[in-house]
Amino acid sequence: MIHRKLLGIIFSLVSIALIFSFKPGIAEVRKYADFEKAMEKFRVFYTDALKENGVVGSSFMFIHDNQVIAKEFYGLANIEQNRKVDEDSIYHWASITKTFTGIAIMQLRDRGLLNLDDPIIKYIPELKDVYNPHGQMTEITLRHLLSHSAGFRGPTWPWKDKPWQPHEPLHWEQLVAMFPYTEILFKPGAKFSYSNLGIIFLGRVIELLTTDDYEVYIDKNIFKPLEMYRSYFDTTPYHLLKYKCQSYFLQDGKLTPAIPDVNTGITVSNGGLNAPFGDMVKYFNFLMGNPEKQEIFDQILKRSSLEEMFQPQLEIKDLDPDSRGENRRDAMGLTFFIEDNYGLHFIGHSGGQNAFVTHFYLNPDLRAAYIIGFNTLAVPAERGKKPDTRALDREIKDYLFKNVFPVFLKKKISFTEEGRSG
Repeated sequence: MIHRKLLGIIFSLVSIALIFSFKPGIAEVRKYADFEKAMEKFRVFYTDALKENGVVGSSFMFIHDNQVIAKEFYGLANIEQNRKVDEDSIYHWASITKTFTGIAIMQLRDRGLLNLDDPIIKYIPELKDVYNPHGQMTEITLRHLLSHSAGFRGPTWPWKDKPWQPHEPLHWEQLVAMFPYTEILFKPGAKFSYSNLGIIFLGRVIELLTTDDYEVYIDKNIFKPLEMYRSYFDTTPYHLLKYKCQSYFLQDGKLTPAIPDVNTGITVSNGGLNAPFGDMVKYFNFLMGNPEKQEIFDQILKRSSLEEMFQPQLEIKDLDPDSRGENRRDAMGLTFFIEDNYGLHFIGHSGGQNAFVTHFYLNPDLRAAYIIGFNTLAVPAERGKKPDTRALDREIKDYLFKNVFPVFLKKKISFTEEGRSG
């Protein structure tokens, strides 16, 4: 009888703990009277917008002061399996991989293995064969590559024109063979121009200097120290298949499954990352900084070097007229985008590949961030029409910038107010 009563008490305590752990923000936002109201309105906006744009599945998390204070999961991770999106669902993060590549380069810089102003040709002499009408190849530096200002084209492999061809080139030698057919499009450092190709050269530098494959280096030097144990590149490990999101293309009213586990080949340092939201929260907390874990974080990359990556290298002009926001100004840091919008300052990056669309924004001053993922790329029949996942992504960003982040501006809680040092 006593044993049964004890089990009942334990069950009740566990149930209460689960209720409170899954209700967003109760402990952390008790001093923010407006936060839950803002999130209630956002949940309606978010759900309605996902339905309107035909999104199959989506995840969202809002982080403040290293705590997830709100999270939403919508729809299906896999239609064929009737499997719902949940906290364990694994998304493909595509170009957000570039920020890991940037951090790895900064690690090697801090260890004395390279200088950001070294010419890339010092490490990849084959680039001498690239046609450069704007000067010498020795003028293009690692810093130019990190800030998308080197003058290289945007796509890695513009020659793909058949569905049966590989998603990306699989071997380094394929890129080298095309260097004589590659042109520098403008004087290095003159302007911002997003380049997947340039980031791949940085991935090559990492492999040459460390003798590790890129994937191995990132796993040893970022994933494991941050305890991102379910993060990986390209092919999903068998034990994680039950969590992997299937992605879908939506066009002309037709939903088509994308190729599962697309092989990013030689472009892995540019866009090969897969991970659940829980692992990505650990990464964003590293970006945010945490006094309680800063000793561990500094072993990955010291705070001053990370914040160096958040500093503008050059202004981004010619913004998309559909995404101007309010008094918006953009700049490029070292693989991180910098956006001042709605009177607030953000660091961010997006990802889009194989019908996955992902994004994150961090406000360092407010110690607040959000991450979002969609497993559906809806392409509109014409500009300004729906469904349109990329337009949806922008609308959600504007909504959060305008209606949710300002709550923390009004009622910030410092470390000292919470009984912490710093």
